[in-house]
Amino acid sequence: MAREELTALASGLIQCPDCHLLTEKKDSATKTRCPRCNAKFCFETSASLTRTWALLISSLILLFPANLLPIMTVTYLGDKEPNTIMDGIEHFIQSGSYFIALLIFVASILVPVFKITGVILIMISIRKKWKTWLRHKTLMFRIIKFIGRWSMLDIFVIAIMVTLVNLGTLTTIVPAPAATYFAGVVVLTMAAANTFDSRLIWEDTE
Repeated sequence: MAREELTALASGLIQCPDCHLLTEKKDSATKTRCPRCNAKFCFETSASLTRTWALLISSLILLFPANLLPIMTVTYLGDKEPNTIMDGIEHFIQSGSYFIALLIFVASILVPVFKITGVILIMISIRKKWKTWLRHKTLMFRIIKFIGRWSMLDIFVIAIMVTLVNLGTLTTIVPAPAATYFAGVVVLTMAAANTFDSRLIWEDTE
């Protein structure tokens, strides 16, 4: 006979989101902060889902102009040439810099799409109350949070190119509108990952 597991939630306990202290869950009017680190407790899980959905939808909208509009403009001897992310990748491939091209492709296209798609799938599974692959979804969410810090790589590449290639009147490189949209995608996806309460994945499971 399988032993019935007693969860902390069923025992009337709540975990601090910062120091992970288990403390007695009381009415939010009398106890809203952790007694050890003073972090604020979150009793309303629906608020976390709403904020995460709003951030994800906003980042998904910004993803299109970030990839379709020019991310930088190269001016050589007075001739201006706008370049999108894919144009930059193609340029590095043609010049033989395959590693840099692969790095930009992964950081600028694969990573944002993976982050947005991954969190959306997790949110849908919570909405539909799918109680399978819980460990895999938790691992995927941890990976999404970990790789979020590397999402600004494309902006860093542009900054380095502006510094190294800018030769005054001969050649200049300036950021184009897509750089702002891409930065917005990165910030919004990171905010969505930080706003989402991963405990919801395991909610109401035995």
